Amino acid sequence: MRIGVPKEIKTHEYRVGLTPIAVREFVVRGHQVSVQQGAASAIGFTDDAYRAAGATIAADAAEVFANSDMIVKVKEPLAPEIAMLREGQVLFTYLHLAADKEQTEGLIKCGATCIAYETVTDARGALPLLAPMSEVAGRMSVHVGAHCLEREQGGAGVLLGGVPGVPAGQVVIIGGGVSGTHAAMMAVGLGAHVTIFDRSLPRLKELDVQFGSKVQTLYSTTAAIEAAVSAADLVIGAVLVPGAAAPKLVSRDMVKKMRPGSVMVDIAIDQGGCFETSRPTSHAAPTFVEEGVVHYCVTNMPGAVARTSTMALGNATLPFALALADKGWRQALIDDKHLLAGLNVHAGHVTFEAVARDLNLPFTPPASVLGR
Repeated sequence: MRIGVPKEIKTHEYRVGLTPIAVREFVVRGHQVSVQQGAASAIGFTDDAYRAAGATIAADAAEVFANSDMIVKVKEPLAPEIAMLREGQVLFTYLHLAADKEQTEGLIKCGATCIAYETVTDARGALPLLAPMSEVAGRMSVHVGAHCLEREQGGAGVLLGGVPGVPAGQVVIIGGGVSGTHAAMMAVGLGAHVTIFDRSLPRLKELDVQFGSKVQTLYSTTAAIEAAVSAADLVIGAVLVPGAAAPKLVSRDMVKKMRPGSVMVDIAIDQGGCFETSRPTSHAAPTFVEEGVVHYCVTNMPGAVARTSTMALGNATLPFALALADKGWRQALIDDKHLLAGLNVHAGHVTFEAVARDLNLPFTPPASVLGR
């Protein structure tokens, strides 16, 4: 198979779909890999390193798309990239379609087979290709939240860990999954007072065992969230409904009750965000103030630590990408129901139910496109 790796064009996105080490794995299996010139030079993976791994270097994205059977990316394709996709081509990347009807309609029109990292599952029902970036985003959320709390960034001038004789900051984390857990680890490490909300009692028990008295765990209700948010210095939204739009768990009225200069970090912004006041931002302009509260809603948070993120993501995606290349997409999906769960769009049809429901589009069961 011919594999193409274009340079990401989202604002301040420096991650790349395949590292030179991953390219080598494709090449030794007899596949051809084309990498766009300078695709990862910003994070220290040079064109020479890709050549040494067996890749050819393409002059531009058009050459990559034109000469590839499968495109491996990191972020969702933007309009110029969708225009280069074609029927019969495979796209393997993050898509987050439930909050993006324009992108979904573009992918439907192009006719490509689009497999989303974020909905691939594993035997435990977890999301193995989302987890690495959720870990990064969770850890980053506390870093960026602490920075935004500084007065010159528009924050209230609060040090999360406090100092002797001064109370530590209050951190509220909504969602006790991968992102929320890693956010809690960082917040606890800084010495903040941490509260985690979740609707799964078994998960709350696991968090109690993991953190003990270092965090407070609370069952997620509207009243409990409202009380905690109103007293918080930093609120982190870490809610995930796989493949679907995130629920709005913090209303504008709740935000109005927060102290001016408090900070909200919405990790769920890729799926539409879990705060009513959220709207997507970029690394070029990461924050805005709404109701006196600083909001950080960057849709590609892990892109800020692109080298770490690329290597972590590559470790997770490589086995699935190799299966698609070795077997062809159809046989790979037939053989692996967990990879089949990643199929979101195929040949003009939406094949992921939550996406179809949230965007009010017709749904085609994924098994039907396999002829089963």
